[in-house]
Amino acid sequence: MPRIPPELCIRCKGYKMLCGLPRCPILDRFRSQIQAANLVRGTSVVGDSPPGVLVGEAGYPRVRVAYMIPPGVHGEEARYHEAPGEWSRRGEPLSRIIELRSRLLAASMRVEVSNPWVLYEREVSLASVSERPVDSEARLAKPPSPRLVFDGVSKPMGPSAPAVRIRVSSNPRVPGALERVLWDDDLAANMIVSLYESGLDVYTIQKALSLGMLGMQRRRRIVPTRWAITAVDDTVSRHLRKVLRGMEEVGSVEVYRGEYIGNRFLIIVKPGPGSIEWIEAWHPSGLWTKSTGKVTYWRLIEDPLGRASASDGGFSAARLPVLEHLRRRGARGDVVIIREILPTYYAPVGNWHIRETVARALEKGPVARDPTPRELRSILGESLEIPVDEVARRSILLGLGRRVARITDYM
Repeated sequence: MPRIPPELCIRCKGYKMLCGLPRCPILDRFRSQIQAANLVRGTSVVGDSPPGVLVGEAGYPRVRVAYMIPPGVHGEEARYHEAPGEWSRRGEPLSRIIELRSRLLAASMRVEVSNPWVLYEREVSLASVSERPVDSEARLAKPPSPRLVFDGVSKPMGPSAPAVRIRVSSNPRVPGALERVLWDDDLAANMIVSLYESGLDVYTIQKALSLGMLGMQRRRRIVPTRWAITAVDDTVSRHLRKVLRGMEEVGSVEVYRGEYIGNRFLIIVKPGPGSIEWIEAWHPSGLWTKSTGKVTYWRLIEDPLGRASASDGGFSAARLPVLEHLRRRGARGDVVIIREILPTYYAPVGNWHIRETVARALEKGPVARDPTPRELRSILGESLEIPVDEVARRSILLGLGRRVARITDYM
């Protein structure tokens, strides 16, 4: 097999298949090294959900829908298996997150994407967006396979088996905002924005979109989970960009810092019309860059109108809390986000941790305000283990200490 360049791997992260192979050899090797410890004996499983549902994309338009149940676990303990915000707040280590997800059994079924109503009729979709865990039971066609499924966007999934029958035996409690639009006839994008503005969290909106609960009644579709995650992030971000348009620019340069499960973030907010630059730096011994002997960089730039040089789920996840932060301040600005991926990030557990870590870094407040170029270089050196390449350094330092004149200043 020809050598695959690490630059391609970090753009793909195992799910875009940019190398042309049918499966990611890195993730295949990783899966083979980990066994799910908590397997179900026999073909019957009882537990509470949410955790919820994961929709695959293989075989589209006839996709695999995996209804996930923690065997023998109920109530709040069950809900914690699908609680990324709480994991981040409590500082759960990567090993604990993998442990929680490995305990989930995926009872799977094949469904046509054009028929989301079959999930609604079985209450599978309602249970997955419920505000409280609901009693669930699955009858399996065979004992589950002992494996963990990882990718670069969605949370990992434990052992799985085809489901003969899935039964939801208690009443789901659908969030009021979602219940109010459930039977509306509107574009999915409009519903996403409406639900977001009503205060519904993005994780529930992502599930609702994935399970075909949003959009024009006759055109609703089940959406693979990975697609739904990025679609919601992008739709809300476009909405926030419109809200920010015309606002005054931030009045100073601010530097924020955050770290969680082997990922470090440095966020620089500075006066400007609203461009966002995303820089990823992967250590030579990281998950996607093993044995390369060099740091691998990946860069993406989005202009103030939302036109990006490439698409990337990690960037979409990081951009959302940044735009939310600027909206709360009532100001727009240029932003540079540096993500440093350490070797301790040894398993991909989804994009949720990017969203949560960037949000918490901004909530904590800046570690520096209006630094000089020398001070910012010092912060970069103290905050990151690896040197930022020269192109990124010029981008970061550009405009420090001065405001760029714009044509509107003379109008």
